[in-house]
Amino acid sequence: MRSILSTPPAVPAGTLAGGPQPVLSASDGLFLRPWEDTDAAVFLSAYRDPEIQHWHTRRPASEGQVREWFEHYRQDWMRETGAHWAVADGAGEVLGRIALRGLNLDDGVAGCAYWVLPAARGVGVASRALTALSVWALGAAGFHRLELDHSTRNGASCRVAVKSGFVLEGTKRSDAVHADGRHDMHLHARIRGD
Repeated sequence: MRSILSTPPAVPAGTLAGGPQPVLSASDGLFLRPWEDTDAAVFLSAYRDPEIQHWHTRRPASEGQVREWFEHYRQDWMRETGAHWAVADGAGEVLGRIALRGLNLDDGVAGCAYWVLPAARGVGVASRALTALSVWALGAAGFHRLELDHSTRNGASCRVAVKSGFVLEGTKRSDAVHADGRHDMHLHARIRGD
């Protein structure tokens, strides 16, 4: 049973699931679209990249498992617990992934996560996608605060966060386990009005 709030929810239940997951436009012809089963091969190949493996300890083992993840992503949208997009160029080629996770509709807070395929790194794909996602999430979707964290050793992710308007708020000591052990994590946030 859901408890009664003393304040109205920041994002009323049904706001997201009441319609299809949107396709979001980003600058320079990029767009964010829901994952399709035909993306399974490129998604799986991303998790074979050593850089992505280094920063992401959870990875799919097969295209079949990827399609299961995609179904879970669709269910996340319907349950309003998460939202996951492929980042694609104007020709529809997948360049990366971006997601909102851990949605707290009552407080209007969500976490952001992303990766970019090796061939698309270094040209602003992640920051353009994160900016587009932030504009939508803090605008039309109604969230108040977006957070993201990354290893203090991941300078590229830190640059993406800062470039996309996410302020560094602090360091969470020994917060996450990576393949090479525990890492301190930077916490960044962007709030409505930033």
